[in-house]
Amino acid sequence: MLAMKVLISLQLLGLTLLCVGTFHCQAWPRYTFVVEETPYRRLCSTKNILTVNGQFPGPTLYARTGDTIIVDVYNKGNRNITIHWHGAKQPRNPWSDGPDYITQCPIQPGGRFTQTIIFSSQEGTLWWHAHSEWDRATVQGAMVIYPKKGATYPFPKPYAEFPIILGEWWKEDIGQLYNETIQSGGEPNISSAFLINGQPGDLYPCSKPDTFKLMVDYGKTYLLRLINSALQEMLFFSIANHKVTVVGSDASYTKPFSSDYVTISPGQTIDLLFTADQSPNHYYIAAKAYVGGAGIPYDNTTTTAILQYNGNYTSTSTPSLPNLPSHNDTKASVHFTGSLRSLADKNHPVDVPRNITTPLFYTLSINTLPCLNNSCAGPNGTRLASSVNNISFVDPSIDILQAYYYHVNGAFGTRFPNFPPFLFNFTAQDLPLYLQTPKQGTVVKILEYNATVEIVFQGTNLVAGDDHPMHLHGFSFYVVGWGLGNFDEDKDPLKYNLVDPPLQNTIAVPVNGWTAVRFKADNPGVWFMHCHLDRHMSWGMDVTFIVKNGKGLGAQILAPPPGMPPC
Repeated sequence: MLAMKVLISLQLLGLTLLCVGTFHCQAWPRYTFVVEETPYRRLCSTKNILTVNGQFPGPTLYARTGDTIIVDVYNKGNRNITIHWHGAKQPRNPWSDGPDYITQCPIQPGGRFTQTIIFSSQEGTLWWHAHSEWDRATVQGAMVIYPKKGATYPFPKPYAEFPIILGEWWKEDIGQLYNETIQSGGEPNISSAFLINGQPGDLYPCSKPDTFKLMVDYGKTYLLRLINSALQEMLFFSIANHKVTVVGSDASYTKPFSSDYVTISPGQTIDLLFTADQSPNHYYIAAKAYVGGAGIPYDNTTTTAILQYNGNYTSTSTPSLPNLPSHNDTKASVHFTGSLRSLADKNHPVDVPRNITTPLFYTLSINTLPCLNNSCAGPNGTRLASSVNNISFVDPSIDILQAYYYHVNGAFGTRFPNFPPFLFNFTAQDLPLYLQTPKQGTVVKILEYNATVEIVFQGTNLVAGDDHPMHLHGFSFYVVGWGLGNFDEDKDPLKYNLVDPPLQNTIAVPVNGWTAVRFKADNPGVWFMHCHLDRHMSWGMDVTFIVKNGKGLGAQILAPPPGMPPC
């Protein structure tokens, strides 16, 4: 007699058991996230910040490739919140992706939402963070995805590993900073400090006793899981007197290469090996801003942690600082980023789309909008904005995913342009003022299921050229080319790397330059793409993709889970 198939879900000792049939059960780890206000003291003063479980940075989640985990999110804070699982592809499951008004309405104070996170193919380091206003400044944490049981790293197993989360700190409340910036129409106040694992470090007032220390044994090799959680800045990172070996980025392995420094964009993760092979002592680990755009205000301070060797020795009075590139060294930034290559071996093959069915050319611009009586804080009294192909994205009142799934008319338009409406010398020094004003609207781009997509991101010099770390939800993409200046459609594709391009979910488009990426639209649903400098995202540098369903149940979006937050 055939066994009757049953589906049982129960919570036991922090696990959710999914049972199909008589003997086939899989345990899903289950976590509880309580978002709440917690007092934290930094830079000689105390303020309340939003945290998860009272921790800053928040708890690290652990999984293996192919795992699914459950997270119950309770909002006991004082404002709306969402949580995004940055880099998790979430196949057919955009309902748990997290960006507010894109895949869900926010979790209101007193509310809860149970999210399912599917680690389908990623392996390495990802992270989670708030995706509502600028609350990810403190609502954030690492996600570590180990190889499947029985598999190993494609490099010698390190002696130990450490998440290293780079961040920013403001003395003022982050919600107040967001509101002031949106109301004024100008640039946000620069941060008061950068952070390493939540601490500013020795070079800031009232910070030395709590400086993060990384304890190591001489001769041992360690894995650093580096995450840039900063709101507004790309960062240079280095360890004094120690080289690092890059072995992964965005939960995808890379060909190992050695470097004295790292360039890391907001949203990006980089896995680094280093060997404690110097004279036992104390050495500074340090990070500071990289800002390629001219005239853009930035925090010019340096955050430090201490690499401290175990053992009996007499340390020098002051640790040595690493030689970080200068804050505007674009050459150093693109040299590092351009050195990333996929591992591309038999166990980690690449699958770069070759026959492109959907070519897209997206200009990334800083813009201005007129302001009544020229009363805003942008250039000449205008309001700062940003755009993709001259469209500055406007959040809808109902999230786009629910509007799409339930066929709600009028929530969004569907004619996002494949190419910019105006062709001009995108990176010229002097550009006509009329080009600065974008259109505003809630417009999405429809992609056919299994379309092979190429996006050429072109930075422009409108208002102020800047780097743009572009992040795509629901997918990883191959970075097949990049360059400075204007993209040449005849010459530049001839230089594409289609053999071992890096597989990433966040890539910095260089200031007044371009980057080309490719991916296959094989994940049905609604997926957000945006600049991960939060001021640019809030100003409108966003695109929402709708990937249509394919044929068969395995190529269609899952049904919404119970308990979706109300709008």
